Amino acid sequence: MFSKLSTVSRYVLGVMFSIFGLNGVMMSFLGHGFIPMPPQPQVMQTIMAGFTATGYLLALAMLLELISGLLLLSGFYINVAIVFLGPIIVNILGIHLFAEPSGLPMAIVVLVLYVILVKSRWSDFKQLIKK
Repeated sequence: MFSKLSTVSRYVLGVMFSIFGLNGVMMSFLGHGFIPMPPQPQVMQTIMAGFTATGYLLALAMLLELISGLLLLSGFYINVAIVFLGPIIVNILGIHLFAEPSGLPMAIVVLVLYVILVKSRWSDFKQLIKK
C-alpha cells in the first residue's frame, strides 16, 4: 500500500514541479509564462523583486524545479530530485507561512507528498545523518 502511495506522490510532485518549473523558466527567460500570474500582495511583490534582482536565483530555482520534476516523472535519479527539491519546498513553505498565508494549504500538501516520497526512500538517506 505504501509503495503505491509513494509512487502517486512521486508522479504528483513530478507533474507539479514540471509544469510550474517550466512556467517559471519561461517567465525568467522570456518575461511571460503559459500560466498567468495573479495580482500579488505587496509583500510577495517585494519577495519576487528580490529574487529577480539577483539576476540568477529565480531562474536557478525554476530550472531546478523543472529538472527535478522531470526526474521524478522519468524514474531516473529520484534521490537527486529529492535532494534538489528539499530547499525549494522549505522556501515555499516559509514564504506561505510568513508572507502569504493564502497559499499555505497547497504548500502543506506539497510538503506531505515530499515527506511520503522521502520516507519511501529513507534507506538511501539515513546514511547522511549517521554518526
